[in-house]
Amino acid sequence: MRYLWEQGQIILNLSRVWLLPLLDVVLVLLLLYAILVLVGERRTLWMVRGFIFLLLVATLSRWLGLALLGFVLDKLVIGAAVAMALMLQGEFRRLLEHIGQGQLLKLLTMPYPESPVQSSNTIDELVDAVKELSQNRIGALIIVECEKPIDERNFSVPGVRLNAEVSKELLQTIFQTTTLLHDGAVLIRGKRVLAAGVILPISERSASRQLGTRHRAAMGITERVDRCLCVVVSEETGSISVAEHGILHRPLTSSKLKSLLQTKLSIARDRDVVTPQLLGLGKRLRGQGLWLLKCITRLPSSAFRERR
Repeated sequence: MRYLWEQGQIILNLSRVWLLPLLDVVLVLLLLYAILVLVGERRTLWMVRGFIFLLLVATLSRWLGLALLGFVLDKLVIGAAVAMALMLQGEFRRLLEHIGQGQLLKLLTMPYPESPVQSSNTIDELVDAVKELSQNRIGALIIVECEKPIDERNFSVPGVRLNAEVSKELLQTIFQTTTLLHDGAVLIRGKRVLAAGVILPISERSASRQLGTRHRAAMGITERVDRCLCVVVSEETGSISVAEHGILHRPLTSSKLKSLLQTKLSIARDRDVVTPQLLGLGKRLRGQGLWLLKCITRLPSSAFRERR
């Protein structure tokens, strides 16, 4: 009995001195790692790193007893947290969804879905097709995935699956008024035309009366889905518009459209570079954590032997 009591006291003291602070640090690191995996974008990571640095400085100032500096930094941390919550609504929504579904381990283990990054040739084909459609005043609605594949549940009707390579001729043929698919939208993923005749939800925002159903549909899908673009060609005027985050940018020239697509897709390439690095970092952290846990579990018995 005395042996068991002494062993229990050693484990209790050890947990108070080492395990609880270590568990606190590990949980904070896991939370930060989960946020970084969900964000994964290079430019946004700089903002997250700045927030983490600000949080560490605020904690250090309180530990050193710098009351005034700690007070100011605490207010800055709160303001930065609110700003990040507004700018990263999609990421925080996914984080809360996984927590609500009890998929906590999935936050740390799942790789981010492959980003459907388009090549320069695909962008050229798309822009040329839009330019021809605009000159001939043929209405068109094209969804371009920038990163994460769009869930078909966000569509009113998924449409007809094509899975064909993007080409100017194919896009022009689809939107001819004599075809059955010209009224719907075309979904482009990577270098492929994934589907045509996709029916999109209509935006409920108040907009100009000059906007038709295509423009409202472009606003509606970009309100639901983060990081996708929707290109619209007006049938009445031939003007080119692009919807993003529920906001319609118009009118655009073909050169401006090409520049916009290249800019948005370059951000997706940055994400492709950062995400594997984070996943590799997670594997190393898990390996080191298991090694450290094994070392800690061996400490009580060895400490008891030394005491005897």
